[in-house]
Amino acid sequence: QVQLVESGGGLVQPGGSLRLSCTASGTLASINVMGWYRQAPGKARESVATAYNTGVQNYRDSVKGRFTISRDSAGKTVYLQMNSLKPEDTAVYYCNAAGRGISYWGQGTQVTVSS
Repeated sequence: QVQLVESGGGLVQPGGSLRLSCTASGTLASINVMGWYRQAPGKARESVATAYNTGVQNYRDSVKGRFTISRDSAGKTVYLQMNSLKPEDTAVYYCNAAGRGISYWGQGTQVTVSS
């Protein structure tokens, strides 16, 4: 079983920065990819960024050049560095880890961008 623990959400002004962290623990499944998703009020959950064990990374078009995803050398911790934040980035951000056909989710952390 895999458990995901997230941290780093909060309130920032437009143009500010936040760094989200998520650490996976457990031994019953291997992890092939970790990523971040977000869901704003009244909208569907959407992918933000993903990082595969192969080194391949994907970003949503609206965050390219502003957000950076990274993982530690063990592949069990994933980060999301968010710069130049905009009000439209406001959402609950969820950490995800997947492997062997099974997907795991964190509890979600609120990110609010407002002046």
